[in-house]
Amino acid sequence: VAEPESLIPLPDGIAPEAAVFLANMETAVNLLQDASPRIGERAVVIGQGIVGLLTSQLLAEFPLAGLFALDGVETRREYARRAGVTGSFDPLSDTDLAELNKRLQLEHDGGGADLVLEVSGSPQALNLAIDLCGYAGRIVVGSWYGTKRAEVNLGERFHRNRIQLLSSQVSSIAPELSGRWDKARRFDVAWELIEKRSPQRFITHRLPLESAAKAYALLDESPHEALQVVFDYQA
Repeated sequence: VAEPESLIPLPDGIAPEAAVFLANMETAVNLLQDASPRIGERAVVIGQGIVGLLTSQLLAEFPLAGLFALDGVETRREYARRAGVTGSFDPLSDTDLAELNKRLQLEHDGGGADLVLEVSGSPQALNLAIDLCGYAGRIVVGSWYGTKRAEVNLGERFHRNRIQLLSSQVSSIAPELSGRWDKARRFDVAWELIEKRSPQRFITHRLPLESAAKAYALLDESPHEALQVVFDYQA
């Protein structure tokens, strides 16, 4: 049972299925606040689950020089293309990575991504983020890794190229923004974006609460089928 003061009112005009995305949309907003994308930058989003797709969708509105998405699941790469990314690539494909390197001009002075957002949930992806990042580039880590561990190479390219590694956590406001921003203001922005972007299009499965075990199995075992699963309490 929740205390009344902890509840968030549903604004008029927002459907319950759209409201399901509030937490993830706020996370995407927080990621962009922390990342501070700039005009003409090359940006990469690693991971195209719901958070990654919402982040890509918002970044697609920025006047970037290029926006590239990576995910190992073809259906999610297709969602990313529909969201407006410049290119969508399989991180497990050498051919795709070679093409991405070419698009990022990694072999040229001043090449590489200016900004990489890591939201795959896989700590191994940090090494890929470092490989794609250019000189003095920024890597924003929005993933929650929990107890997962991975060896990260902080020598060689990372050290020589003065790459910044930034953590992004939605439970708080970045200190440099806290003078003018609070959670309430960020929620207002998230609600507005939900109303405009209709993220309920990403719902792939609607199941009764009694099928919770099936829902989690779908997410774990069939990522090519399941993107956003919601429970229908009236089913």
